[in-house]
Amino acid sequence: VAKPRTKDYGRLAVLTQWRTEPRILFSLPRDAFTPKPKVASAVVAFAPRDRPEPPCDVSTLERVTAAAFGQRRKMLRASLRQITPDAEGLLEALGLDPKARAEELEIGDFCRIANALEAQKNELA
Repeated sequence: VAKPRTKDYGRLAVLTQWRTEPRILFSLPRDAFTPKPKVASAVVAFAPRDRPEPPCDVSTLERVTAAAFGQRRKMLRASLRQITPDAEGLLEALGLDPKARAEELEIGDFCRIANALEAQKNELA
């Protein structure tokens, strides 16, 4: 349920929020576990979406988020180079800042990147 521009926002948040509508049902105190963990816990419900929006290819979205969040502190132009040679040009063409970091993007931005990569792939085929 993490939101963009927060430290908890990552690949799991992007992929689950794209496919589902997650919501926290309730929190569990640390004392509920033995041994007592260092982190708080919560029970989360995931309601599947009929159609994830915006539409994109799930495998391409997974590749994009893996590359973007795999090197979290790197700028997108560097982290996306592993899946496209002109990451900076692709991001600029989409109106995205190549110097941004993955946690700054909205879910729709990741879908736009995935769709642009799919379009590139289809042009080469």
